[in-house]
Amino acid sequence: MKLMLLFFLMLSAAMTACQAETPSRPTVKSTSMQNASHPSNPYYSRTDTTKLELPDTVWKKVLPPELYPVARQGATEPAFTGKYWDYEGIGTYFCAACGNSLFRSDAKFASTCGWPSFFETVRPGSVVYRKDTSFGMARTEVLCGRCGAHLGHLFDDGPPPTGKRFCMNSISLEFEPDHPETKKPQ
Repeated sequence: MKLMLLFFLMLSAAMTACQAETPSRPTVKSTSMQNASHPSNPYYSRTDTTKLELPDTVWKKVLPPELYPVARQGATEPAFTGKYWDYEGIGTYFCAACGNSLFRSDAKFASTCGWPSFFETVRPGSVVYRKDTSFGMARTEVLCGRCGAHLGHLFDDGPPPTGKRFCMNSISLEFEPDHPETKKPQ
């Protein structure tokens, strides 16, 4: 009888331990693009559009050191230095921080500003906007709609049909060609 009671107590303890709450962590859907290209960033996905709200301490751990100041602190890369400012490949531009799709190459246009420029986003909600009055200017900051990474600024001097110029930092973008044999910029 004592042996049976001991068995039930141990079984009950084991079942209780299995049901105990584990610390909550945002769930991230795994994709083939996620871990292959970004092994240190478990939040990167080109298919998941779930909004990410993570503290900057987490972003500092998972982003490359050259991306962090631009994506999380609003820094700007020098004009004419980014790998996409004059790139003409055909494909899609994604957020370098989280993998969210942002722009198609057919919305990219040649501008003389020194940064990659687009006249429209790939879909509504792919980016969000925030008023920026830094440096004594009134501008519209463009942020990733999924992770809130700083991408660049929006201006009203773009070409038709929108008249908009999304002036983006190359470092905040990743390009995926439509055809795998297309060479990516280095």
